[in-house]
Amino acid sequence: MDKLKPKLFSVMKSYTKEQFVKDIVAGIIVAIIALPLSIALALASGVTPEKGIYTAIIAGFVISFLGGSRVQIAGPTAAFATIVAGIVAKNGMEGLVVATIMAGIILIVMGLCKFGNLIKFIPYTITTGFTAGIAVTIFIGQIKDFLGLTIVTEEPMVETMDKLAAVFRFIGTINWHALLIGGICMAILILWPHLPGFLSKIPGSLIAVLVSSALVAFLKLPVYTIGDLYTISGGLPVFHMPHISFHMVQTLLPDAFTIAILAGIESLLSCVVSDSMVNSRHRSNMELVAQGAGNIASALFGGIPATGAIARTAANVKNGGRTPIAGMVHSVVLLLVLVVLMPYAALIPMPAIAAILFMVAYNMSGWREFAGLCKTAPKSDIIVLVLTFILTVLFDLVVAIEVGMVLAAVLFIKRMSEVTEVEGWRYAEVEKDTDEDGLKSVPQNTLVYEISGPMFFGAADKLLKIGVKDGTNCLILRMRNVNAIDSTAMRNFEKLLETCKKKKVTLVFSHVAKQPMSIMHKAGFDEKVGKENFCAHIDDAIKRAAELQ
Repeated sequence: MDKLKPKLFSVMKSYTKEQFVKDIVAGIIVAIIALPLSIALALASGVTPEKGIYTAIIAGFVISFLGGSRVQIAGPTAAFATIVAGIVAKNGMEGLVVATIMAGIILIVMGLCKFGNLIKFIPYTITTGFTAGIAVTIFIGQIKDFLGLTIVTEEPMVETMDKLAAVFRFIGTINWHALLIGGICMAILILWPHLPGFLSKIPGSLIAVLVSSALVAFLKLPVYTIGDLYTISGGLPVFHMPHISFHMVQTLLPDAFTIAILAGIESLLSCVVSDSMVNSRHRSNMELVAQGAGNIASALFGGIPATGAIARTAANVKNGGRTPIAGMVHSVVLLLVLVVLMPYAALIPMPAIAAILFMVAYNMSGWREFAGLCKTAPKSDIIVLVLTFILTVLFDLVVAIEVGMVLAAVLFIKRMSEVTEVEGWRYAEVEKDTDEDGLKSVPQNTLVYEISGPMFFGAADKLLKIGVKDGTNCLILRMRNVNAIDSTAMRNFEKLLETCKKKKVTLVFSHVAKQPMSIMHKAGFDEKVGKENFCAHIDDAIKRAAELQ
């Protein structure tokens, strides 16, 4: 049973001083990793740098405190960047706050209704497709800053294709100093993890930020920094209750559902990965409640949507974190950094942020999984995968998930309908019990049809193809392999019964399973057919047919 109880309350029963020290160390290291990422993801989301820190502090603390995982680290992630940027561009920060609060409420309801396990019903092809699509949109969105382009447009660019078109249009304004700084940062990010010993444990993103900031400041290079483009606040997060109207709720509801679904998928996926690393088991429904509470708190204190971050969670585990205390320490450390060091964030060059986001996009793209699916998956799955990817890049995540889910559902229905069969028997001679092929003998003027597979709306029309020949006085339907029927199938059974009554044919059922029998009983169908015409075995049905001769 998946308890609605925070994991923190369970692990504290056996908590030790030694583990407390390990959690503090892990929390500090994860905070160092989260700092440049939170700033970069905030900028990619179209908001000011400190809002990424606010998110990691507020949502990170609440989700660790209430969460269903021992080691989950939450904060801003790349999955939200494009959808957040779109909401901010269309509805402003006030709209983003409302959408995030609504998403938080949806997540809490999902958790309380124990929907944690339902996330698994979202096809892998869809999650792979939109994740790769998000990676491409992040990459395209950062080309401008990596090359130092000067792009002048009448309206802010929101659509990915508009950003890509602008890159080609203004490619002549490339800033070679910015490209040099971006190239140096990329080299550090790629090579640093391969250094020997202790150095490799220092986050490469932190080194890239420090080196690039020093180069631009001391060499006075003409490269835009965060301070040149944004006003940075180093103050504490301030509570703000947005003005909420019915029109705003109506407008933002699709975005809220998208945020909630993304938060649920990514957080539970992160929990599954971390469970295997620490030999534990998360509480999925409690994690959804915590994600909801964390997103609401983040929005009310100036943050953006948050979810479990797989990379930061893995770093927490690798550095000794084993309880939610590590995640809470990570938030406290970031709070201290916000108050003391945030003004220095103004010195970070924009090409360095772009380089960090390039690496984030590459790591989240899952291109190996994407290519593997394209090689090995059925054609229908490949269609869903590629279409979700293209729609994410060309339009947005809301459209991609909606179309992807509808298409996946339609293809699933098609597959299920193909495995459902309604076939007539071959018959042995009447005077023999069985023939040389092992076929059963049935009375004269009796037809037997074998139904296999679920009878639902996608396959129920096959019932109407059963032909009742002239001279037939009994029709046996063998249903031993039908585990479920729906209302459409029930309606077609009734039509078949009407046809049989008109032709004075008795309808007999064999081996009707529990669920179909329940549906038939509720519809009163068993009374119409006659309970004596429901037989437990095919041999009983054949005997019943013989009685009707």
